Amino acid sequence: MAERIRILYLCTGNSCRSQMAEAFTNTLRGNEFEALSAGIAPKGVDARAIRAMAEAGIDISAQRSKDSTEFIGLEFDYVITLCDSAREA
Repeated sequence: MAERIRILYLCTGNSCRSQMAEAFTNTLRGNEFEALSAGIAPKGVDARAIRAMAEAGIDISAQRSKDSTEFIGLEFDYVITLCDSAREA
């Protein structure tokens, strides 16, 4: 099996968009991609994101908000920012 492409989704709070992107990527294309997510000021996974993903059939209730500093020194093929403040940080 070929090595998976590593993606880091980055946003401000790591509470909604980046959590959802991580879950969608790993659920739908996990054989090709390894997705992680983080925030520059993490604040917990938003209950609305958990509900929206549950409606899509994906459980993210066990995911946690992660600080971007947790990934210092790790290599990613792509870092995708999901908001302007994360891109500027």
